[in-house]
Amino acid sequence: MDRYSRMVQFLKVLLPLAAILMLSTVFLLSRSIETNVSVPFTQQDIDERLAGQVVTQPNYRGTTRKGEDVQIEATQATQGTNGSVPTASEFQGRFGLLSGGIITLDSNSGLIRPDQGTATFVGDVVITTTDGIQVTTDLLNTSLDEIRGDTPGQVNGTGVIGDFSAGRMTFGTEKKDGPVHILFTDGVKLVYEPTKAER
Repeated sequence: MDRYSRMVQFLKVLLPLAAILMLSTVFLLSRSIETNVSVPFTQQDIDERLAGQVVTQPNYRGTTRKGEDVQIEATQATQGTNGSVPTASEFQGRFGLLSGGIITLDSNSGLIRPDQGTATFVGDVVITTTDGIQVTTDLLNTSLDEIRGDTPGQVNGTGVIGDFSAGRMTFGTEKKDGPVHILFTDGVKLVYEPTKAER
């Protein structure tokens, strides 16, 4: 038998053995993989999310007609069923003005309606501006198409000249391309603090 024939006979034995060895290695490795991985949600959480159509960390980003930035996010949101209104918890907003200023909004819950161009902040609403004004109220209605909002009820706040309260507050532009102004009406009371104003 020549050298070539001996090599063929040898490979006929070696190759099937190598194939069996490779297959057994695959099965041995597969046993070491952890297949019983725990899911970070309980079955009750999954059932509640499916039943209530819960969305985690919803986030809305857009721009107004003038190009100002609008961002709204929440911890979670529910679609709402049987005529109930869809709501979101830990509702937060951020309006970036063309002037460089920022208005931030925080509330316990809220509702966003992109189809109507509105967002509503409900419960312990805190409105903060970069020029040092902080206002608290129970309800705030805002627009998504422009930097505009209003509180139908009482507001309390603090600013560079002192503490104040008012029956109502609105913010927005007085002219089409004008700056954003905050207007307090319906019985404004101000406790003037000269030391605050001097700072």
